[in-house]
Amino acid sequence: MQFCDDCGSMMKPDGDRLVCSTCGSAVERDRDREAAFVTTESQTDDDVIETDANADFEGKPKATDVRCDECGTEEAWYYIQQTASADEPPTRFFKCTECGHKWRGYN
Repeated sequence: MQFCDDCGSMMKPDGDRLVCSTCGSAVERDRDREAAFVTTESQTDDDVIETDANADFEGKPKATDVRCDECGTEEAWYYIQQTASADEPPTRFFKCTECGHKWRGYN
């Protein structure tokens, strides 16, 4: 990504040049510099951890510092969600790895 020297806006490719999206200033593209850029084309979502409340818990991080009230297992999947204002700590939602019981924990 390159920014305009004149106004600071992002430059966009236009053939062999980069053109400012705000003031129209243009510069030649530096192909050597662009080759060093990292792209997301080759990335996969294999290591993405789903954090939607309706998503399956399996595959999420596991907590071993909790105890299930239903079966006593000391291991549960969890995800973290901000449920109050930003200056309050987030809430952890758990699901027991044995019986599937769900509960929330406040930090």
